[in-house]
This record gives sequence, C-alpha cells and structure tokens, in this order.
Amino acid sequence: MDTFDSQLAEFAENMLETMYAAPGIGLAATQVNVHKRVIVVDVSDTKSEAYTLINPVLEPFGAKIQGEEGCLSVPEIYEPVERFEQVNVTAQDVNGEPIEFTASGMLAICIQHECDHLEGRLFVDYLSSLKRNRISKKLRERSKTLV
Repeated sequence: MDTFDSQLAEFAENMLETMYAAPGIGLAATQVNVHKRVIVVDVSDTKSEAYTLINPVLEPFGAKIQGEEGCLSVPEIYEPVERFEQVNVTAQDVNGEPIEFTASGMLAICIQHECDHLEGRLFVDYLSSLKRNRISKKLRERSKTLV
C-alpha cells in the first residue's frame, strides 16, 4: 500500500471503533472485506494503547508459546495455538512514517494473528483437521439455529 491520505486515516479509525465495539483486541482490513495491508491492535485493558500498522512485516523470534486464541471471524470458538513469543515489527503509520518495534507476549501473539489474516489464514488453520472439522460442524449447526 502506498497511498497515505485522509481516507486511510479515517478507515483505520473506523477499524479501531469496530474492533472495540466487537469487542476484540485486533482486526485486519481483510476481516471487513477491504483488501489492504492494514491491521489494528490494542491488547491493553484500558483500550488506550492502539497500534495501527500499515504494510506490516514480521520477524518472529525466540521461544514458541501456546495460548488460547479466538477470532471475530470465528465467533465463540477458542483453541490453543502455538506462536512465537516475540516479534520484530516493521510497518508504517497512517501518514506513511516508518514504525519499528519489538513486541512480546500478548501483543506479539495478536500482531501475528492479525497479520495471518492479511495472508488469508485463520487461527483454525493451525489446528488438526479433526479439530477444524468439529469447529466447522459447530458453526454450521449454529448458523441453522440463526435462520
């Protein structure tokens, strides 16, 4: 992405509002059917430490840890997923200015999760086929009761 304008800034702000309202701790543009390399994350309890990352590039390192993940795209499903505990992040802000930092813990996990969306992956893709089939069945059954 190479256009940094008021539309992008407004879109990023709308993504944050959508994420907070869901409620969630991360959201990728692809989850709202916008095919741009944009993610927003805020893992703070006070919703005061938001990151807006444009064109993020990750360099994971360190140990892998397993933690339970959920996703706004797969509501009410939580499963253990293995991720790197730390990640170097290179991105741009909504003004096109470079951002570089190292994230660890929940922030690192959330950023990896959201960047997966930009590559067309969901957290369930890391699960065994048996678990994915069970989740798929559960979601199909749930959708029948909503109709």
